[in-house]
Amino acid sequence: MPDQTQKGLEQYLRPTAIIESEHPDLLRFVQRVTNGAESPVAKAVKLYYAVRDGWRYNPYDIRLEADAMKVSVLLDKSYGHCIDKAVILVAACRAVGIPARICLSKVRNHIAAERMTAAFGTDELVPHGYAELWLNERWVKATPAFNRELCGRLGVMPLAFDGYEDSLFQEFDHAGGEFMEYLEEYGAFDDLPMERIRELMKQHYPEAYANYERHGQLVV
Repeated sequence: MPDQTQKGLEQYLRPTAIIESEHPDLLRFVQRVTNGAESPVAKAVKLYYAVRDGWRYNPYDIRLEADAMKVSVLLDKSYGHCIDKAVILVAACRAVGIPARICLSKVRNHIAAERMTAAFGTDELVPHGYAELWLNERWVKATPAFNRELCGRLGVMPLAFDGYEDSLFQEFDHAGGEFMEYLEEYGAFDDLPMERIRELMKQHYPEAYANYERHGQLVV
């Protein structure tokens, strides 16, 4: 079992070139959002909702270069895909002393999947990103991808987070139909594994990835 002593958690508190948890713009964001929150759970919950609803979810503008994934760059955008938003949440939690890490997985999209299937040739989303936060001596999953406005349009409840229970994608929409299905987990990381992300994209979306190699960005 991994060492989860304070020493073992240090890697999940440090800033990196991508997870810029000490960047002045992030610190201003964190201070504003967590004002009045005292406990780690209260701070994590406030940060989760600020990230979930503060950036519109857009899974079709995907950048595969480290410089485009930096927190300082993402903060200037009004939208982001699941990995973008997980990076912001992880950095923000580290900024207030909460160990946090990036998780990657494969999910199948069962709703509004036509555009994704047309763009990528499959309804599988790879890699899907979410955060894990060390709260109350355990890792808790937090998925801030789908903002409230989008959930309303899709007919699903926005995903809540209380800091105690795992918060993953909703399995069903309001009508009882399948919404998202987790298929495979790729692990948890102290920094964003850009090479692993590119490998997964190339493996699952060969045509879209070839377009990225030609043009330097993957926009579908």
